[in-house]
Amino acid sequence: MEEKVYKTMTGSGAVALTVGVIALVTGIVSGVLLIISGAKLLSGRSKMIF
Repeated sequence: MEEKVYKTMTGSGAVALTVGVIALVTGIVSGVLLIISGAKLLSGRSKMIF
């Protein structure tokens, strides 16, 4: 019985770790993309006419 609980807890921990890494990578990538697009907007603001 204890082995079954141990295997379940191990699987749950592995899934939580995987989801955490995926969330971290997604956040970093989206942040970098937002910074790059913002820099492009700032560099081209003199060309924009409203």
